[in-house]
Amino acid sequence: MNISQIILILASYLIGAIPFGLLLSRGSGIDIRQQGSKNIGATNVSRLLGKKLGLLTLLLDIAKGYLPMFVAGLVLGDAPNRNLITGLCGAASITGHMFPVYLGFKGGKGVATGLGVFLYLAPRALLGCLAVFLAAVSLSGFVSLGSLLASAAILPGLYFFSEPSWKFILAAYVVVMIWLKHHQNIARLLQGTEKSFKKK
Repeated sequence: MNISQIILILASYLIGAIPFGLLLSRGSGIDIRQQGSKNIGATNVSRLLGKKLGLLTLLLDIAKGYLPMFVAGLVLGDAPNRNLITGLCGAASITGHMFPVYLGFKGGKGVATGLGVFLYLAPRALLGCLAVFLAAVSLSGFVSLGSLLASAAILPGLYFFSEPSWKFILAAYVVVMIWLKHHQNIARLLQGTEKSFKKK
C-alpha cells in the first residue's frame, strides 16, 4: 500500500464524515441532533424538516458512499491490490458517516452510505435489498425494521450473484455496524415502542 492509496482511504473517511443532514438543517434553526430521533440521517431530517430536505439528505449520503469508491476505481486502474483498496475506501466512508471526526465521532447509522457503497459494488444484489426494505416498511410501518432486514439481505444477494469473497467481507462489516448502530431501535422494536409512520 503506497501513500496515494492511503490518501484515498483517508479521503473516503473524511467525505463519509460530512454531516449533510446537519448542514442542510442549519438554515431552519432546528438542531436535528436534539430533536426527533436525534440522528443526522435522512429519516430524521424528513420528519423534522420535510420530505424534500429528507430526500436531498438521502441522495447526498448515498453519494458519499458511492463516489469515493468510484474515484478509487478510476485512480487505481489495474493495480494488483485494487479490490483491497476499493473495499477499504468503502469501509472508510461508512465508518466516517457513523463516526464523523467533525461531530466528535457521533454520527448516523450508515444505511444510506452503505446503499451507495453497494450501488457501486453490487447493484444487482442491491435490488433485492431495496425490495426487502420496501416490503418490510410497507407492511410494518417501521423504517428501522426495513433498514435492518434490507442490510442483512445483501449477504444472500451477494451469494446468489456469485460475488467475490472480498465483497462478502466488506458487506459483513457493513451489516454488523449497521445493526450495532440500530441497537436502540432494536430495543424499541422488541418493546413495541418504536415509531411507525402508520401511527400518529
